[in-house]
Amino acid sequence: MKKICVVTGSRAEYGLMSRLMHLIDAETSWQLQIIATNTHLSPEFGLTYREIEADGFTIDRKVEMLLSSDTANGTAKSTGLGMIGLADAYESLQPDLIVLLGDRYEMLAAASAALLYKIPVAHISGGDVTEGAFDDAIRHSITKMSHLHFPSTEVYRNRIIQLGENPSTVFNVGALGVDNIRHLPLLGKEELENALAFSLDCPTLLVTFHPETLESHPATEQLKELLRALDAFPQTKILFTHPNSDTQGREIISLITEYVSAHPQRCAAYPSLGHLRYLSCLQYVSAVVGNSSSGVLEVPSFGIPTVNIGNRQKGRLKASSVIDCECSEKAIEAAIRTAFSDKMAQTAASTTNPYEQPDTARRIVEILKQQDDFRRLIPKSFYDLKQL
Repeated sequence: MKKICVVTGSRAEYGLMSRLMHLIDAETSWQLQIIATNTHLSPEFGLTYREIEADGFTIDRKVEMLLSSDTANGTAKSTGLGMIGLADAYESLQPDLIVLLGDRYEMLAAASAALLYKIPVAHISGGDVTEGAFDDAIRHSITKMSHLHFPSTEVYRNRIIQLGENPSTVFNVGALGVDNIRHLPLLGKEELENALAFSLDCPTLLVTFHPETLESHPATEQLKELLRALDAFPQTKILFTHPNSDTQGREIISLITEYVSAHPQRCAAYPSLGHLRYLSCLQYVSAVVGNSSSGVLEVPSFGIPTVNIGNRQKGRLKASSVIDCECSEKAIEAAIRTAFSDKMAQTAASTTNPYEQPDTARRIVEILKQQDDFRRLIPKSFYDLKQL
């Protein structure tokens, strides 16, 4: 049997890959292996490896790597620890293929270790551009260490080819997160309110704010601009989800906790909603606010607006329902008022999501099944654009 190993490091990326993992596990000629690492194993971030197990999966290896530090030094050391632990996991599991999604530093560690072990990598969601975070450089680096590529749009496919990857290995399949929306039975309103211990009885905003890791201004100062803007909507309820384990992430969590404590009747915060509760929330909130990739990729498929703050997602294709704004109190307040407008409600309801294609996860599985020997993918030649 071919051993296909999925490396997952956060609640967000696991939520995107869960359906694909079930499909891989269902193939009788494949053995699914799972390595859980980074925030999955952290009590501070909700011990989200439990969600993987609750979904019926067996985690083959848990790789501790996350240091309790918000500094660049801590993030760099966590990446190094991840590479050490993942090397031990690869040595033990001997996978035939590694499957990675996205652009975070734990995925950089996973791809780097796989490169040295000569294990081919299938990379999902390459070719994007996000100019406000160092994830951008990480994503393109992983592309160069990968052998099969599954971007979410034709623009991103062409960018991967521009990076020197052979077109025969690059497949435009759409976004897994949007695919999940079409296949996951979502919670009804009463069931969701019980799961959240929070009533959605008036207009509600779902807020996720991550540090802009290439921004010179402190993330805390940016978040304060957002919180002051939210003060302008005292009759609106706010659901906060915590940021990822990026530089200054814990400082953001501290400010969110203070804000929720000061407004307990209309605000709640969650270290992790998990993919089911998160997607279910999108059925009932008025808009999504912040700088998460989900606001650009998945939210448009629910027909609601996204207020996208700052530069973290700069460069990504965006639906007409996404409202870009600067990270200032006045700009954010104005963007939220636009999101609440009847005109934007009509726009969002009729928007086309550029990331949506039919049955993305199944198409990835079918393409993987066409590979008779993953090891043949390892030798690569740089594909020069003059060949086009």
